[in-house]
Amino acid sequence: MAEQQASQAQGAPAGGPYLQMAFFCEKVLREADGVISFVRQVDRLTVTASGPSAPDRMPTTTHTLFLAITIKSGAARGSHEIKIFREGPAGIRDTAPLFTMTAFFEGEERGVGLYGPLTMTLEEEGLYWFDLYVGETLMTRIPFRVIYQRTTAQTG
Repeated sequence: MAEQQASQAQGAPAGGPYLQMAFFCEKVLREADGVISFVRQVDRLTVTASGPSAPDRMPTTTHTLFLAITIKSGAARGSHEIKIFREGPAGIRDTAPLFTMTAFFEGEERGVGLYGPLTMTLEEEGLYWFDLYVGETLMTRIPFRVIYQRTTAQTG
């Protein structure tokens, strides 16, 4: 009963699937024995512009990071759609998902691991949220902050 209440409080359906991890990193390594390593977890990016013509507002930039997600089945069985939506700093959510795939859940401790590059177009500085859904259930929100630093060169 307590497990069911905790699961429902976090947004996961009672019995699964369960989110094990979700984050951005710079690199994913698959070792010879099949074990996966994640290098440099990242939750912010600093975009810099310098010189007298550096714009006041951050120019649109494209950046690629690896997204690492593991979801365990629990009581979930069969095919389920996994989607990721992005919400920008102004609170506007993209209408189309950044990523969609169908995953097959075998049950129990079995699950799916999604590890791959995600190229992001960032239009403004601030806090972006990446919402991870399994079916219609929001499993988590992954934060990613973009900071814009503008420097101007001064002559002596």
